[in-house]
Amino acid sequence: MYKVRKMVFGKMFMKILSKDKKSKQISILIVGLNNSGKSTIVNYFKNKDDRKFISVPTIGFNVEHFENQGVSFTAFDFSGQGRYRNLWEHHFKTCHGIVFVIDSSDRMRLVVVKDELELLLQHPDIKRRRVPILLFANKMDCIDALSSVKIAAGLNLEKIENKPWQICSSNALTGEGLYNGVQWLTTQIHECHQEKEVHD
Repeated sequence: MYKVRKMVFGKMFMKILSKDKKSKQISILIVGLNNSGKSTIVNYFKNKDDRKFISVPTIGFNVEHFENQGVSFTAFDFSGQGRYRNLWEHHFKTCHGIVFVIDSSDRMRLVVVKDELELLLQHPDIKRRRVPILLFANKMDCIDALSSVKIAAGLNLEKIENKPWQICSSNALTGEGLYNGVQWLTTQIHECHQEKEVHD
């Protein structure tokens, strides 16, 4: 585990094993505003004995590992402070999937989330590519949390074109919603990878 103070976004790498035993490396970005729960989500997927109590925001980034459907994820969980968000775009060209974590109880900053998501979707390295997008409406246990349906409406997710997307209500502390989300993303990356091989 190590830290670098110049980064903001989260990034995971995973290997999809093909029939001939050769591996292909897939890059996934984990993005979101600060205090959305990115570190807690990654922490949940670790072995129980390796989980840590997270009480302070990530400074720099942490590297973690977990598996889903036979896919090995190496997660780079980055700090989410606003002054670093312009660094996300440096990794758009090589990513094969995006996880966007949202604090569903932070109603005041939903407009900021909307702006950041729109900037991401309109970026030249993302706009014309079929990149699966998984959104976690995290902190669903909070009394004032917005439902995933209301968040989807607030973010105009129905306007996303040429990209599979899914929004899942989640509670990073209990794990509710997390496995379903990652399972969906893993399946979509498999399908997009197969489609690309057919067209290539």
